[in-house]
Amino acid sequence: FLVLMSLPLTAGFRRSMRLCRRKSRTNQQSCYARCPSSCYSTLIAPYEEVVRYQRHPADRNRLIILVGPAGVGVNELRRRLITSNPREFQSAIPHTTRVQKSYEMNGREYHYVSKETFENMVYSHRMLEYGEYKGYLYGTSIDAVRTVLDEGKICVIDLEPQ
Repeated sequence: FLVLMSLPLTAGFRRSMRLCRRKSRTNQQSCYARCPSSCYSTLIAPYEEVVRYQRHPADRNRLIILVGPAGVGVNELRRRLITSNPREFQSAIPHTTRVQKSYEMNGREYHYVSKETFENMVYSHRMLEYGEYKGYLYGTSIDAVRTVLDEGKICVIDLEPQ
């Protein structure tokens, strides 16, 4: 028969891993003693069973961060998720140092701030993430995420690893 190792439930995932096979029931030697050390290298890539997360009504909403390189569709996934249920999902309004365009409103597309203000937010650890694009700084503040969570919604943001 198979010897299974179950790791504790972590963030909605249960991990199970076959350590080794027993050759016979008469051999009572420990599985650890019989398996070569290479047997344990299989623990690096365990089977993961995904189970639906059941949020308790008293739990606070959470932040969902979608991470992927440019072109893989994380922005589209975020957009579709919010469009499918806008009463439950919302994006945080990011901050930027770029100039506001004529059709944009401060606090709708972006929070427009000076470079000094943005850098102060970074140095005071008030930015969840930030980066530079075409000479301008862009980022998501912790306060912007809290605003969405305080509205009783799940905050969804997408990031491109740098």
